Amino acid sequence: MESIEILKNIFNTIQIVQIENQNSDYEGIVFEDNKSLKYRSRLAKKTPKKNGYFVAFYERENNKNKPFNELTLIDFLIILVLDESKKGIFMIPKVECIKRSIISSSTSKGKMAMRFYPNWCKDLNCTALKTQKWQSLYFKNL
Repeated sequence: MESIEILKNIFNTIQIVQIENQNSDYEGIVFEDNKSLKYRSRLAKKTPKKNGYFVAFYERENNKNKPFNELTLIDFLIILVLDESKKGIFMIPKVECIKRSIISSSTSKGKMAMRFYPNWCKDLNCTALKTQKWQSLYFKNL
């Protein structure tokens, strides 16, 4: 998995807790760092017809897909973006995932997929620009 090597370079040491086979196309993994923080990571994919990078993230329970839950997300949702020479990472805290209805909570049903817009994405529509604006707070070029 390409993302594991990149995560090791970013975090220095990681302990893989689980490889999430239901999201194997997106290299889904759960890991801890040396500070005992837990992360859920996905590798986003470039799509040919729309700007941004698409990523699916969900859990499987009783053979049904469902959004991550505030009780199971852990501390951060990590989205890696690799596009030839362009590389970046989104590190979105659990609190922000709840605020943005990315994960399910008592006030939101959550999402199972969405688009991410690194700072190099240009010519975005209004909705994508709004999304890019809040996502940029959690993005770092690598």
